[in-house]
Amino acid sequence: MQLEVLGVGGAGCRIADAIRAAEPTDHSFLTDVFAFDTDESSLNGTVIPESHRSRYGPDDIDGGLAGDLERGRTVGQAYADDLLESVPRPTAESADAILVAAGLGGATGGGTVPALVATLQQRTDVPVYVLATLPADREFDAAADRSRSGPRGPAADAPRPNAAANAVATLERLDGVASAIITFDNEDWLRPGEPLRDGRDRCNRELATRVAAVFARGGDSEGPVAQTVVDASDVRRIVGDQSAVVALGYGDQTVETNGSRFGLGLLSAEPDVDTSEAVSAIETVVRKGIRGKLSLECDPETAERGLLIVGGPPAWLNRRAIAEGRRTLESAIGGSGILGGDAPRPDGDRVFAAVVLAGVESERLEALRAAADRTEPAD
Repeated sequence: MQLEVLGVGGAGCRIADAIRAAEPTDHSFLTDVFAFDTDESSLNGTVIPESHRSRYGPDDIDGGLAGDLERGRTVGQAYADDLLESVPRPTAESADAILVAAGLGGATGGGTVPALVATLQQRTDVPVYVLATLPADREFDAAADRSRSGPRGPAADAPRPNAAANAVATLERLDGVASAIITFDNEDWLRPGEPLRDGRDRCNRELATRVAAVFARGGDSEGPVAQTVVDASDVRRIVGDQSAVVALGYGDQTVETNGSRFGLGLLSAEPDVDTSEAVSAIETVVRKGIRGKLSLECDPETAERGLLIVGGPPAWLNRRAIAEGRRTLESAIGGSGILGGDAPRPDGDRVFAAVVLAGVESERLEALRAAADRTEPAD
């Protein structure tokens, strides 16, 4: 499928940057990538072409909004229409879906995204998904500690005392507006004691890898075509259009390719991979995708629907093992709302499984709500 990505705010622009870098050269899935921010210096820190970047908002907020979500909403509502006119979007009509990326702990992305998504929904018939990062506890806990003990530390620490409240308030405003909300929890992905500024690039790469695995198409005219292609309608069917909270899972494993581009179960060429090895590899990555670290910690049993994509060198894509992986996912979520497909990667050396869990429930969201209650409300 073809995806247009809009990054909003500092975190959203960095995520958009990472998704652009993660796009496979032989399986293009991006129509365009754009970056919108109130902070000119942050905006210019991306490698997204200048023609696809737009600084917006009054001149007095060029350094950002300092966590003021209320002002972020005001700015977002005032500039949402202008943003879509500020950059050329010649390929917008060819996109099967739009992905709006933002960090929910801040004010620029959190303030603007609900208004921007609502505007997009009025202008297009394709789904508008939100890719939202949740703030780590250390962001607002450190800020609370500083507020009790005295002046704030170095600016590089960027503590945000209202990060939890901002995230919760923005999630509430996206409910009923976004087609789906794909979540990534910074708290679960940062290492113990690791500041966000040190771990964010690694976290963004992890997130971008999962996005690429889900949205990159299964094959093209110049290489082997997937036996079961997952297209835009399949993704839409699984994540729905009712603002479901979505978690992504992923597992991969390096395999021997022996220079072969064709193989087991997909084409007529003689297989050059032992069946038991192919089955074992697929079982391993599927298990990692379902039971390993998810983008949002949750019990897969809470998911209403699920999607499984198994990809890698064609010789390793054993159809029986992929079918069994789909049954494994179906058993894990305890329901029948499951779709699956394969994604041949002739030039790759890894077998991977991408898992989409839609309509999940998570204790992490409850923890953020509790943290938000301990801070001043954003409204």
